[in-house]
Amino acid sequence: VLLIYSIISYRLYLNFMNIKISFKNQGFKKSPENLILFVDEKFSTSSLKKHISNSEHSFILDLLKIKDTKQKIITFDINSKRKIILVSFKKNLPISDAENLGAKCYEIFKKNKKTEYGINTNTLPFKSKNIIGHFLHGIKLKSYKFEKYKTIKDDKNINIVVYGQNIPSSKERIKFNAIEEGTFYTRDLVSEPGNILHPDEYAKRINSLKKFGLKINIYDQKKLKKMGMNTLLGVGQGSIRGSYLVTMEWKGLKNNSKPLAFVGKGVCFDTGGISLKPAKFMEDMTYDMAGSAVVVGLMKSLALRKAKINAVGVVGLVENMPGGNAQRPGDIVRSYSGKTIEILNTDAEGRLVLADALTYCEEQYKPKFIVDLATLTGAIIVSLGSEYAGLFSNDDTLSKQLSDVGKKVDEKVWRMPLNKNFDKLINSKNADMQNINYVGGAGSTTAAQFLQRFILKKTPWAHLDIAGMAFSKYGGALNSGGATGYGVRLLNKLIEDYYE
Repeated sequence: VLLIYSIISYRLYLNFMNIKISFKNQGFKKSPENLILFVDEKFSTSSLKKHISNSEHSFILDLLKIKDTKQKIITFDINSKRKIILVSFKKNLPISDAENLGAKCYEIFKKNKKTEYGINTNTLPFKSKNIIGHFLHGIKLKSYKFEKYKTIKDDKNINIVVYGQNIPSSKERIKFNAIEEGTFYTRDLVSEPGNILHPDEYAKRINSLKKFGLKINIYDQKKLKKMGMNTLLGVGQGSIRGSYLVTMEWKGLKNNSKPLAFVGKGVCFDTGGISLKPAKFMEDMTYDMAGSAVVVGLMKSLALRKAKINAVGVVGLVENMPGGNAQRPGDIVRSYSGKTIEILNTDAEGRLVLADALTYCEEQYKPKFIVDLATLTGAIIVSLGSEYAGLFSNDDTLSKQLSDVGKKVDEKVWRMPLNKNFDKLINSKNADMQNINYVGGAGSTTAAQFLQRFILKKTPWAHLDIAGMAFSKYGGALNSGGATGYGVRLLNKLIEDYYE
């Protein structure tokens, strides 16, 4: 629809939170009061002369002598009504840098009382494929806010008109729009409180994505019990809410080629169960379903942009609560794979949800690869903080691909070890394995080693522990704090660069 509309009209409007962006191929008869112009890394201004008045050019030249050009973005208040923002783009600028510059511009918009801006793309100092698209992408990603439950909302609307010969094509706009929609949907899901987004409600929301062309299957407790998904069901049995496995299929190819598979942990709230967590910061456990939210947001993005691949998303949705029917430390359960697990700690629940989901995904869909995502261990935060997700994999090619695209979109991963020698730390005397390593150490690795046991047919597999990346109290380059949506752009880029 957007593509058709852009052909009929030369303007295309995109709405993101409090941002409205429109595109014009032609310039303005009168220059906008607030204007964004681009210069090279040396802040050469000679190319700007035909876009601003001589007096404004002279004014900027004088001020540049005392301005810190290392800042990459410099604002000039020409008068009380007129502001010019210079953005420095160096040649071969990485796309993540362009996006970060866009995000910094949004911060300027927020502080400024003005709400109308023009972006002159004719001032680009060099030819670059779609650098403006990534610049706008950064603006929009940074604009996200979750104010659903606030009675007083920030109602400031920012209108941006992008004009000139270097505007993104209609096709590129649709792609960026799809990625942003998916990322924001992930952020919305992670931001919801546990009393609202419990497994029953979550399954309904995923089901609503059918309207975008996804095939959705929801397996409830009755079906899961019949299927033998006892490890997933065991986690949720202490809650009054249901437990579910939900599959989302996108068929973007006419052939029956093997799909790309993505699996997510969806623990809507994690008290720790009988192995109860400390009260401090337990409120943050609303985001223990972030891995599943990434899968859902990614699948929505793929459908919106009509990705030319076959893909499947599988998420396990549970709530880990203490109660009279809750799973106990010492219980032994039989997984969907047939392997038995001794539950030594009910707070190591995410791996139990993923165990059944991984085996089912591999057996049912026979995918080209599987990538699973989970806020799985606090140990990964100790190791990598909030800069990298932990990557564990049985496949060097898939690992390198994830690492390379992570650098491009600034959603970085760091590969951690897997080794058969870690197996002895999760072997059980009473069952095939135990769900934690009681010896101590290597918490993230033994969790990943546990998951690897449920990849039965040597399918290329990668596990991303995103515990340090899914949520940020302080905000990052492309988010303002809270849910980050980490993983949607990473996996979309993986698909775009290597599989489409």
